[in-house]
Amino acid sequence: MFNNQLLASKLLETGAVRIQPDQPFTWASGLRSPIYCDNRVLLSFPDVRTGIIDLMVKVVKDFEFFNIIAGVATAGIPHGALLADRLKLPFAYIRSKPKDHGRQNLIEGVIATDSSVLVVEDLISTGMSSLQAVQAVRDVPAQVSGVIAIFQYGLPIAKQAFQDAHCPFATLTDFETIIQVAAQENRIEKHHLELLRHWSADPQGWSARYLSTTQVP
Repeated sequence: MFNNQLLASKLLETGAVRIQPDQPFTWASGLRSPIYCDNRVLLSFPDVRTGIIDLMVKVVKDFEFFNIIAGVATAGIPHGALLADRLKLPFAYIRSKPKDHGRQNLIEGVIATDSSVLVVEDLISTGMSSLQAVQAVRDVPAQVSGVIAIFQYGLPIAKQAFQDAHCPFATLTDFETIIQVAAQENRIEKHHLELLRHWSADPQGWSARYLSTTQVP
């Protein structure tokens, strides 16, 4: 049975999470980050995929009652569908914006007004995409039991955003577990732990300092 540490090890082993303290990644926002997560990779590993759903089934028992699973497009769709299949529950998915043709759906599938929905994400960074999906469900209007994701970066902005939205969330593993496991497995140097924690505490400030020290005169 997977736990958060074993899952963290699998994320590193499969390359779903990559850590490069000395060669930071560039996010779509322009932010520099020493860590990058792409959980789509996990779909190519059946044993890991199964372990994730096993662990999700265990973790979702802590949420209030729900009777529908909704995945956040696009990366939350496959794991949401797998979880719904395991729990024998209806499944829907939520787009980032309505289709520009046909019925112009924002939600694909049936979410009735008396539903209670568990939202499935692959990753929580700032939390904005997850909470946009939560609001789409509330606009039905339907209830939201909470959000579950595979991994989170542990950014303060995400924690605050979920608190402000009065929406519980849980992840199967997290930033602190990942970096501890990476150090134990000698995937990073011990001194990188402090650097990585500084980034998680203040990603914007860390990125700005990195850019200021790497600019060509």
